[in-house]
Amino acid sequence: MRKPSPRKHKQPDLYTSSQSWKKPRASYTSKLLKNAVIDCGWGQLLFGQTFESQQQLAESLCKESKGRRNIALYLRDPHVILNLAPLELFLDPSHSFRMRFENYRPSKNRPKGFSIRRVKNAADFKAINKIYKKRQMVPINLQAVKEDFRSRVKTWLVVQENHSKKIIGSVLGVDHVRAFKDPEGGSSLWSLAVDPDTHCLGIGEALVRYLIEHYQARGRSYMDLSVMHNNSQAIALYEKLGFERVPVFCVKHKNAINEPLFTAPMEEEEKKLNAYAKIIVQEARRRGVVVKVSSAERSLFQLSFGGRHIHCQESLTEMTSAISYLYCADKSLTNRILQEHGLQVPDQIEVQTDQQVRDFVKKFSRVVVKPVDSEQGRGVSVDLRSFTQVKEAIQKARKFSQRVLVEEFREGQDLRVVVIDYKTVAASLRVPPRILGTGSHSIRQLIEKRNRRTIAATGGESKVPLDEETERCLRQAGWSYTDILPEAEELEVRKTANLHTGGSMIDVTDQISKDLKLAAEKAAKALFVPVVGLDFLIESVDSSDYVIVEANERPGLANHEPQPTAERFIDLLFPQTKV
Repeated sequence: MRKPSPRKHKQPDLYTSSQSWKKPRASYTSKLLKNAVIDCGWGQLLFGQTFESQQQLAESLCKESKGRRNIALYLRDPHVILNLAPLELFLDPSHSFRMRFENYRPSKNRPKGFSIRRVKNAADFKAINKIYKKRQMVPINLQAVKEDFRSRVKTWLVVQENHSKKIIGSVLGVDHVRAFKDPEGGSSLWSLAVDPDTHCLGIGEALVRYLIEHYQARGRSYMDLSVMHNNSQAIALYEKLGFERVPVFCVKHKNAINEPLFTAPMEEEEKKLNAYAKIIVQEARRRGVVVKVSSAERSLFQLSFGGRHIHCQESLTEMTSAISYLYCADKSLTNRILQEHGLQVPDQIEVQTDQQVRDFVKKFSRVVVKPVDSEQGRGVSVDLRSFTQVKEAIQKARKFSQRVLVEEFREGQDLRVVVIDYKTVAASLRVPPRILGTGSHSIRQLIEKRNRRTIAATGGESKVPLDEETERCLRQAGWSYTDILPEAEELEVRKTANLHTGGSMIDVTDQISKDLKLAAEKAAKALFVPVVGLDFLIESVDSSDYVIVEANERPGLANHEPQPTAERFIDLLFPQTKV
């Protein structure tokens, strides 16, 4: 008996993807909801194939609210839409990818150290916004999404650490069938974000897989996403999972948020600047200040406006005098000047003799060794408890400076406060680097995996050195590089919280006490330095107890986004450009 041939399903009119230039059939457009718009909190998604005219779509995009980022996609003729409002709209330089669910292969690995769930309440959205701020993404308008945890059109997912219950990742899914009765059975992924400071691995992949399987269970046929063309790390993840490029284009409205996407690109020399110089240069260019790079390798550039020329090395300018620079660069001098002005500082000595050091260690039991004039945490050893350890640390510190300090060790949270023009602009808690065990990776492998993530998130500025100091910290905790850290066990791999040695930063600008702000501003005036980063050790952000341990005359302004550090910096240099 002859077997019946498989039923052939009629393929839908795929004009939204590979045949987007064709006029859609009436059988397709008649099924769609008209002028479909979905509010995602950070902006609106405008589904181009549902609009009855290109003019309507262009006008809708131009009505974008301030502080939002609207996106029009699935456009039949993006070039025509741009022509309708050339001064207001631009073609987004992103790629579109599609996962056809028949090609999807689930993973056999289960997430470790975290779980994924749907958003439950407003507190979850606030936690998502904290991650968005760290990733320099447009924050969610909480009023716009207050009912979204009940939505059948949008699916907000969050990742929660098992041990701390902290939200460390998020993604948004949109069901096209419920959004505009899509006959193709599509869905899309938006706003994938992972906290760069988390210790957990594989969060982004787990979120994408969860969303795919969620829409598979709903009977959808594919999932699309849009990713910036130069985001190689994200593209590599999507291609690994089986996503393929499709010719779907996005059009956006020209606004301050999107400005870097449609303005003239940076000069080649400007592109070579590090993140700390680049954030200043971008703000300067935005205000019409002329930028001339002197040396990209040394982050040296000149800013000019209205006949005034100011030379900079990152946030250090000629407005900081040589004396002020010396006050900050010499840690023993910083300590003495601040103490003379009634500010609280730790006891310290400059190394002269073994007996002097031995007496100091005996007096305080736990000490810190640091070079007098190094930066970025180089040569610093923390929480030393014996004379032998201190002697070894002194030898290490002398590789960076012949003058070495021994300082009393103080317990407390590490707080960096940025003061510009003698006003507190930003404050961040600095957290020493930690890793989370998987039960299958060595400590060295976990550090290397963490480094890959933080290097990508900070433009190469932050990583945990695999050096003697990290090895000493591990040994003090009873571990070595080759040991396998048990699943879900957390381990601090370095005592210092410096960003350049793997530390991470948590913005607390709106939380620090008035006393801490006043102490920071008084310290800046004592050192007579107009731009400075002050390192405090504190009991808590709302307390009045502190010690100031260092002053940095060239603080990294990029570390404190979304606080307006670059804006206040240019305000100081060129007040006439304030907006």
